[in-house]
Amino acid sequence: MGLSAAQWLKLAALFVTFVEVPSYRHVILMHGIFATTTELDHLNGFIQQAHPGTNVTILNGFNGAFSLRPMWEQIDYFKERMKKIFQQNPDGVHVVCFSQGGLICRGVLSTIKHNVISFVSLSSPQAGQYGDSNYLKYLFPQYLKKNIYRLFYTQTGQELSIANYWNDPHHQPLYLKESQFLAILNNQTFNPRSQEFKENFSSLKNLVLIGGPNDGVITPWQSSHFAFYNENETVVEMKNQPWYIHDWFGLKTLDQRGAIHKYEIPGVEHVHWHSNKTVFECCILPWLS
Repeated sequence: MGLSAAQWLKLAALFVTFVEVPSYRHVILMHGIFATTTELDHLNGFIQQAHPGTNVTILNGFNGAFSLRPMWEQIDYFKERMKKIFQQNPDGVHVVCFSQGGLICRGVLSTIKHNVISFVSLSSPQAGQYGDSNYLKYLFPQYLKKNIYRLFYTQTGQELSIANYWNDPHHQPLYLKESQFLAILNNQTFNPRSQEFKENFSSLKNLVLIGGPNDGVITPWQSSHFAFYNENETVVEMKNQPWYIHDWFGLKTLDQRGAIHKYEIPGVEHVHWHSNKTVFECCILPWLS
C-alpha cells in the first residue's frame, strides 16, 4: 500500500532534518577612504553568489570626507560595532577591509580581544604611505611627497587620517616623534599597551595580504605586504623590516605559524580591487570558509 500525502510530507521533513545545510561564518566588510558602504556592493554580491545566505555586515560610518578624521577616532567607533558581532558569533568571523579600512580594521584587531578567523587586508597601506598619489594631489595640490611632512608631522596635520600613516623614509626621527597612529600601532614608539596589541593581533588564524604593482595609490604598493622604502626609496621586504625582525606587533609570530598569505596581482588599479571577481575568487573566497 502506498504512502499518503501526509506521510510523504513527514518523510520529506525527516529527510531535510538529516541533510547538512552549509553554514558560513559572518563576514565583516570595511570600505576605504572617501567611500561609503556602496563601495563594497560588488564584493558583497560575490560573497552571496559563492556562499548563499552568508550574513554580511558592511560597516557604516566615517563616510566620504569624514574618513579623513583621525584614525584612532574611527577605530574607537568601529571597535564597538565589531565587538558586538564577535560576541554574537562565538564560532568566529571573517573580516575583509579595503585600503585605509584595512588599517582601521588592524587597529581594532590590535586593541581588543577577538575571534577573527581570516583578516583579509585588501590593498591597504599597512606599512604606511609615501607617494604623490591622486588623492594627495587632490587634497594638497601645493605639496609634494618630499615636503608634505612639514604639515603632516604637526599636531594640526595629525588630525588627518592620511597623516596618521604617512611614513616619510627621509624624516624617520620626526615620524617617530609626531606619529600619533602608525608608529604606535607598530609599537615603534612607547606604547603602554604594546604587549596587548601584539597578543591580540597575533591571535589571528589567517592574515591575508593582497596588493599589486599597478595599484597606483598605495605607495609603495608593497606596503600592502608590510614592506616599505628605506632612506634611498628602495623597497625593503617585510622580513627585513625591523617590525618583523623584532616582532614588535606579532607579524613574525604569525609568519612562523604559517598564518600569513600574500598575493601579488598585476593589472589591478586601486579602485577596482573590491569589484574584481578574479581577485575575489583567487585570493578572498578561499579564506571565507
